[in-house]
Amino acid sequence: MIIVKGLHKEFVRVGKSSGNGLVNVARQLGLMKKSTEVVKAVNGVSFSARDAGITGLLGANGAGKTTTLRMIAALLQADSGTMHVDGEEVKAGTSSTQSHMGVLSDARGLYPRLTARENILYYGHLHGMDAGLAEQRTRQLAQWLEMEAILDRRTDGFSQGERMKTALARALVHDPKNIILDEPTNGLDVVATRALREFLRFLRSPEGGGKCIIFSTHIMQEVERLCDQVVIVAQGKDVAHGTVDELLQQSGEDNFEDAFVKLAFLHPQAAMKGAQ
Repeated sequence: MIIVKGLHKEFVRVGKSSGNGLVNVARQLGLMKKSTEVVKAVNGVSFSARDAGITGLLGANGAGKTTTLRMIAALLQADSGTMHVDGEEVKAGTSSTQSHMGVLSDARGLYPRLTARENILYYGHLHGMDAGLAEQRTRQLAQWLEMEAILDRRTDGFSQGERMKTALARALVHDPKNIILDEPTNGLDVVATRALREFLRFLRSPEGGGKCIIFSTHIMQEVERLCDQVVIVAQGKDVAHGTVDELLQQSGEDNFEDAFVKLAFLHPQAAMKGAQ
């Protein structure tokens, strides 16, 4: 189970250089300061994700989804707020909670000179797994993901679907209880998207281990077909929580896309009151 309370994260954005040549020269000489802007990427996000369930973070690009997931995965330090994974507090830069999590980022980051099998086994080694257990787990994941045919091919030249399967198997090699996926369907075709959807349902089931799964997306259909719970994020804030049916009821809409727009952009304060 993952519990997030009051997350905040700010970044300082340095302004772009002006097209005015004299201004640029003055800045280079230290006579003028570059303009800066404080961006509140995450501004008070709170939610909980249960075991044996799929929680979707739904929001437009730039809403704060990726930053939130990176903080939960202990890859980024939060300015304030708390996160707990299976009762243990998440602290950036430490490995105390990482053994409980499998993380699939939007950048797949495979080693192109290694085979799919070698990529997966390497991550097993990083998690301290016995070589025999890591090999057994790799074969099991390859069977579940239907990737036996590519297991001993170098990942250089893999299709998006093949890269996704390899990166997902790598993230799950140590059999984590909690799984974090950042927009996992980006770039996938219909067949690969359907396969991923079915695999996530399997992981949620008792046969698949009853995993706690959080994934971010901006695709309405993915949320409607897959999520047990939805957290709508807009401008760095969580503005609505609930099942798809509950969010439709909160918004008074029949179409989920219309509900999302209304809750996220038109009446977010009303949505937050309705969720409480």
